[in-house]
Amino acid sequence: MNQAWIAFFLALFLTCWLTPQVKNLAIRFGAVDRPDSRRVHKGVIPRLGGLAIFGAFMLAIMVTHTSQWGTEFIGFLVGAVLIVGLGVADDIWQIPARWKLLGQIVAASALVLTGSQVQWLTNPFGGYFYLKWLAVPFTILWIVSMINVVNLLDGLDGLAAGIVAIAALTVLIVSILQQIWLIAILMAALSGACLGFLIYNFNPAQIFMGDTGSMLLGYVMGAAAVMGAVKSATTLALVVPCIALGLPIMDTAFAIFRRKRAGQPVFKPDKGHLHHRLLAMGLSQKKAVLAMYFFSICLALGAIALSELPRLIGMVVVAALMILAVAGAIKIGILRYGDPNEL
Repeated sequence: MNQAWIAFFLALFLTCWLTPQVKNLAIRFGAVDRPDSRRVHKGVIPRLGGLAIFGAFMLAIMVTHTSQWGTEFIGFLVGAVLIVGLGVADDIWQIPARWKLLGQIVAASALVLTGSQVQWLTNPFGGYFYLKWLAVPFTILWIVSMINVVNLLDGLDGLAAGIVAIAALTVLIVSILQQIWLIAILMAALSGACLGFLIYNFNPAQIFMGDTGSMLLGYVMGAAAVMGAVKSATTLALVVPCIALGLPIMDTAFAIFRRKRAGQPVFKPDKGHLHHRLLAMGLSQKKAVLAMYFFSICLALGAIALSELPRLIGMVVVAALMILAVAGAIKIGILRYGDPNEL
């Protein structure tokens, strides 16, 4: 447990130190975000902040994970390097969506090819669903989905970093309770890096994490869940991050449905996301982000409850929270396509 807390504080302090250096680097290479019709920020803001998160995270886990490095851990590191390389390229040159998706699949495959695969899922009514030949595509789909869920979440100052920090702390607590120490170290380092970055990224943001950061956060959450499922022999490792990230997962699902119903490409950006709807209701950026933090904390508590309470009670608690979240999202118009300020 001590290693996990060392990883947390080391990542926190390293990110605080690295972020200003990366900010200067982003400006030098022209990796900046300029205001447009879809973005809500004003002024030119450097991106590439994900490099600071990546550097702090990698140093923290390498210092604290002192046990023997197996092929699984090496595969995880290779995948992280690949996804960050893809993110840096996109933040500088704006890579087409299909090539980004291919790069995400390659990064996910780096972990899967080392043997980290979800082989079976628990049937909530008893028994198991064995994936067999579907194990590899399911695991890759899982990691790629998590990457894009967090990537789509990064729409307001501090939103992605804060919600991923909440989710990572949730998985950290469950990992400590179940004594899965590698996952605890990964989540401690990730949450520390996110919180350190928030000092510069919370509204008004001085720097954005860019795709470099958002794709890395999604990759680490998805890959750690797979590694946890292998080590703990339970799909609880997959369920907990799903619940903790329930808000962005729900937002992504609604975005796909909304765009398909409007006859628009699934990957075409729009202003129908949950945070856009909250802004259209009159909330400031800070209040919209804090509201989403609050709902994410509620879901996180439900995820922890699911891991500790009897299965049926835990499922009822989580289901009630999800129903409330979905009902609220529908009520504020998340299924309507178009700019919420013009509807």
